[in-house]
Amino acid sequence: MKGDKRYDFDTVVDRTGTASEKWDRYAGRDVIPLWVADMDFRSPPAVIDVLHARVDHGVFGYTSPPRELVETVISSLARDYSWNLDPAWIVWLPGLVTGLNVACRSVGYHDDEVLTFTPVYPPFLSAPRLSGRTAVTVPLWLSGGRWLMDMEELERAVTPRSRLFLLCNPHNPVGRAWTREELEKVAEFAERHDLIICSDEIHAGLILDEGVHHIPLAALSQAVARRTITLHAPSKTYNIPGLGCSFAVIADDGLRALFKRTMAGIVPHVNLLGYTAAQAAYRHGEAWRRELVAYLRGNRDLVAAEIGRMPGLAMTHVEATYLAWIDARQPGFPQPVRFFEEAGVGLSDGAYFGLPGFVRLNFGCPRALLTEALARMAGALERCRDLRNCQG
Repeated sequence: MKGDKRYDFDTVVDRTGTASEKWDRYAGRDVIPLWVADMDFRSPPAVIDVLHARVDHGVFGYTSPPRELVETVISSLARDYSWNLDPAWIVWLPGLVTGLNVACRSVGYHDDEVLTFTPVYPPFLSAPRLSGRTAVTVPLWLSGGRWLMDMEELERAVTPRSRLFLLCNPHNPVGRAWTREELEKVAEFAERHDLIICSDEIHAGLILDEGVHHIPLAALSQAVARRTITLHAPSKTYNIPGLGCSFAVIADDGLRALFKRTMAGIVPHVNLLGYTAAQAAYRHGEAWRRELVAYLRGNRDLVAAEIGRMPGLAMTHVEATYLAWIDARQPGFPQPVRFFEEAGVGLSDGAYFGLPGFVRLNFGCPRALLTEALARMAGALERCRDLRNCQG
């Protein structure tokens, strides 16, 4: 199997001095950054090559969405998810977080409510507030080592002011790839309460469990599609977040017109290198993506094994994404983010996701780097011995 590999995910790329948000947080300190969700791998060779060619052209004028890119996106979504789109449904965006904020501004009125499950990607919590809406959160339910949607609590949370439901599918940070049955319950709930759903599906290409497939919410039925804004991007799958190319899929003409009207004059166009990279990723990146997923699966298994040996820590199985959600709520455990930073590992604080006491670890990096980070974490806990005596 090793001889069949075409791509290099093992080489550690030096990202210092590149204005990297991820690495600059700990500039001048011996801290391995495993926090923000970008990977430390070089992007697919096909993406790099086409960017070189576009730069060599030397003219960087205003750019419309390339027709070939629209066709490629449609064929890719049909191939991967049996989801058939009309080209008119696609609305291009400079980032997925922009899409979340536009959705919140497009649906309902001032002080209306936006529902979501927590813990969740922090912009799910900030976008309603920034849009003059009220975020109403419902905790996911941890049962038998698996995070589940608590539909009973969701029913209790809905009010006449509820207008929008934000769904993360696959879920960041708990790593769930929601099943068809779970998604059907969400769809039925939204239909019954006449809610619009905004579904963030940016991690759709990163299903780690073999035999599990991503299911777009809007692909369940035409009725579901009519009330769904799906947000997609190549950025996580192909590690090109800095190039700023995302899109919304909105089947309903009226909802799409409202979304575009909210964007008008405020949301900038996608830049031409973003379009160029997206086209190459979707058209030529599949072999790279498959090897990436296999590599991430190995990293996930390494993290699970090592965290399972560390006192005071626990994690659930990661079905999708390259993010481990780690429980450090054991009584006496120190402030986990500060504790591990002092040990030389930078993690994301669960408080920002709506669940203090947890940390999120990004294992999208070369295995040698990950192994060193896990060794630092284990060493710090070993030196600690009694968690009640740990400082941090």
